[in-house]
Amino acid sequence: MTDTAPYPIGTPGTPWGAREVEAWRATQAAQRRYGQDVEPRILALADRFTLQEYGTLDYAGERFTLYALSNGPIDASLPTALVTGGVHGYETSGVMGALEFLETRAADYAGRVNLLVAPCVSPWAYERVNRWNYDAIDPNRNFTADSPAGECRALVALVAAQEVPFLLHIDLHETTDSDEEEFRPALAARDGQDYDPDTIPDGFYLVDDADNRQPAFCEAIIEAVEKVTHIAPADPQGNIIGSPVVQKGVIEYPQGKYGMCAAITGARFTTTTEVYPDSPSATPEECNAAQVAAVCAALDYALSA
Repeated sequence: MTDTAPYPIGTPGTPWGAREVEAWRATQAAQRRYGQDVEPRILALADRFTLQEYGTLDYAGERFTLYALSNGPIDASLPTALVTGGVHGYETSGVMGALEFLETRAADYAGRVNLLVAPCVSPWAYERVNRWNYDAIDPNRNFTADSPAGECRALVALVAAQEVPFLLHIDLHETTDSDEEEFRPALAARDGQDYDPDTIPDGFYLVDDADNRQPAFCEAIIEAVEKVTHIAPADPQGNIIGSPVVQKGVIEYPQGKYGMCAAITGARFTTTTEVYPDSPSATPEECNAAQVAAVCAALDYALSA
């Protein structure tokens, strides 16, 4: 048992029920607007990419259209790659990095790869600057066809509808100070478990798939991103967020077992990026640029493999 103060919602040691979820939801006021920050940039790209509305979320009358952009009709002679951002809505550079990639670099891959980009998978959480969706569900542990999270079901269906094998999927995330200040304590409270504090790594890192390791692929991404921002070192125990560092800037999870977004395509090359926007030596622009560099390095490596 830790000596940290109990989370303000729920009873320590008891998983949340509907009352606690409702109490949590009541604390989640919108802090920014998907319809102002994200949707206009997506719609502005419709003259350069094929725009797809792949679902709608309706949370107590708040409706959010889910968008993806592709670089034209699928060419079966080309490999296919998926880029996702905003699975966790609070992870801003995941959304902004995906948009910046579309605006500045995606055209470089015309005729080389079928690109599919979903810039903001979780718009309700984007507005609340939260990790969970409306129902206090973490989308990045629930990517299945019958998921309890509508965000996940919609994206899984979009991928299935492509009817082509995927070569690559890169999922853009952040690790922030709020992970320790809010989200991990909330998770422990929701599940009726003890909260064990950890440290937040200062820098960029990747999460490889423990069941489909691609060390050279990850190395290529780390080398490219290191030109833009610093790479997170291991802590004194040799870990990053409690997981052993398996190579410079890389940890691994069994992505499919954990229901992670990066597992939904079954691609040969998959990874999750993690940028640290709260670093005193990083700016929002640098974080967005790191995401773009990671996407481009991932594509370049996969297309040359």
